[in-house]
Amino acid sequence: MRLFVALLTSALLCMSCEDNKTQQKNTEVATPKIDTVAQIKQEVVTPPEKGTPENPIISSQAEFKDFMYAYAKENPERKIRIETRFGNIEVTLFKDTPLHRANFILLTKREYFNTTQFHRVSPEFVIQGGNNDTKTTSYNRASMGKYLIPSEAKYRHTRGAFSASKYSEQNISKASHPFEFFIVQSRRGAHHLDGEHTVFGRVTKGMDVVDTINALEVDGSEWPIENVYMNVVIVE
Repeated sequence: MRLFVALLTSALLCMSCEDNKTQQKNTEVATPKIDTVAQIKQEVVTPPEKGTPENPIISSQAEFKDFMYAYAKENPERKIRIETRFGNIEVTLFKDTPLHRANFILLTKREYFNTTQFHRVSPEFVIQGGNNDTKTTSYNRASMGKYLIPSEAKYRHTRGAFSASKYSEQNISKASHPFEFFIVQSRRGAHHLDGEHTVFGRVTKGMDVVDTINALEVDGSEWPIENVYMNVVIVE
């Protein structure tokens, strides 16, 4: 869905809790239901025809909110499962963060996450997903438009918190990046992020999988040496 929202017009230079790695790892690891990395790269999201209900043209923050609130009512799903080669992570999304929940459900139904991976692993801190360093992911993002999600920060970053990444500079409104998320792995939590990022869900099962991924060997930019692809599905 192409969502053209003019939320921020200033330069967005950096992203906290996001990795900017540009080169693909040589190690190819299969994702659930996908046999090879080559197949993953071919799974490009085809956007619906412009001007249809599935692909409205949104030109303002008010229109973005109206669309997402309406989408949230029509798509009430709150439980998702992230499938990885290490096992599954089950997450319940919060009802009272409707914009973030609706956006994540929208992307899941568009199968955006199924061409991405856990691209950042910060030991005893977080694992972050929703990105890849292939042209496929860049195309899929572009096919959905450029937009940010207004902050709905109200929950704390305790262990298992499911939170949205965001641009760190020139982002006074603390708006969230729409395509990336992270899970707090630290047993102490990550409370310096409270109020800065929007926690919009919580891991209900599979923190052992989060711990396993968090313990993987990484390179200097915290990208896992062996890629960890994901398949995200809606449970209910």
